[in-house]
Amino acid sequence: MLSRRTAGLVAAFLAGLALVVVAVLVVRQLTAASKPELPVVPEARRPVVEIAARVCSMLSVPLLAAQIDAESGWRANADSGQAQGISQFAPDTWKEWGRDGNGDGKADVWEPRDAIPSQARYMCHLYKMVKVIPGGSTRLGSTRLALAAYNAGPSAVIRARGMPQLNETRGYVHKIMHDLLPKYRKAEKTYQESEAKHRSTKRGTATPSPSSPPSSDATASSTALSPAPDAATEPRPTAPGVAAPTTRRPR
Repeated sequence: MLSRRTAGLVAAFLAGLALVVVAVLVVRQLTAASKPELPVVPEARRPVVEIAARVCSMLSVPLLAAQIDAESGWRANADSGQAQGISQFAPDTWKEWGRDGNGDGKADVWEPRDAIPSQARYMCHLYKMVKVIPGGSTRLGSTRLALAAYNAGPSAVIRARGMPQLNETRGYVHKIMHDLLPKYRKAEKTYQESEAKHRSTKRGTATPSPSSPPSSDATASSTALSPAPDAATEPRPTAPGVAAPTTRRPR
């Protein structure tokens, strides 16, 4: 009789303990901070961003993506009143740097396939310009100053001989360098790993004929996506102490 009663108490204790454990796990699951989602390059924009990132060695897909995110949140119709389009060009800057990227015969600031490559060319120019400014000779320093010049205008960076004392510009650079860029780097690493796995799987399952010629569509696509040189039309870097011909956001 005693042993049966003891067994019942033990069973009740174990059942209660199990309920407590389950309750703790549920509460922990509900209260645990959810892992923040990483930003991604929109699928429709990836081809042009990847091509634009090859314009010069200082650029990368994560950097251009983080900059576009900060500028417009990937909205092609973004209009701040001072700057326009997905890459937020001021009208005067677009007149100098806007290029026809999609081959329709016109440079349209509202067309991402025109604006993003133009953004890349302009950034490459700004990288060259800030090399002569203190702190601009390192990759990190030149990126910070090039972004500042994109936001405040090259003349503001030249006058300041570094980062301008402008809250908007400092906040812009900080947001890209310390928030968006690290996230886009992680997202790009995940994307590239996924693509590599996908290509590996396709190679393992596909059985193409060794005598089959390459697809003409694939060849045409590769040719269309190759970045065209634009050195002849790129203005030379601005010398220290000389105002740049245009600024992105005149002040």
